[in-house]
Amino acid sequence: MMLGAFAAGMQPAGAGQGGGSPMIGLVMMMMVFAIFYVLIIMPQRKKQKKHQEEVQKLTAGTQIITAGGIVGTVVGFRKDDRLGDLIELKIASNTNIAITKGAVGQILSASDKPLVK
Repeated sequence: MMLGAFAAGMQPAGAGQGGGSPMIGLVMMMMVFAIFYVLIIMPQRKKQKKHQEEVQKLTAGTQIITAGGIVGTVVGFRKDDRLGDLIELKIASNTNIAITKGAVGQILSASDKPLVK
């Protein structure tokens, strides 16, 4: 007999109940995005902007490490029609290379021991 009542329209507990307003789900997703933005995206942008400012202020004699891991001393700057601004690095005696500003990975402080002579 229970089978007849179930088939006649009774539903098990929890089935067919609405999950609330769709606006609640939208608000929750917006809150998650806001938290994600504040905790992850904002600090990364701030760090990237600071790095770009430091690269713009580079002077001859500053030691850097490229994104590829090459350690060198800035000896000059030049412009290239295709590549834009280039930085000339001395990586060994009588060995200079040119890199783009985007290839600067880390700028070593003056208190660090010179790595390239």
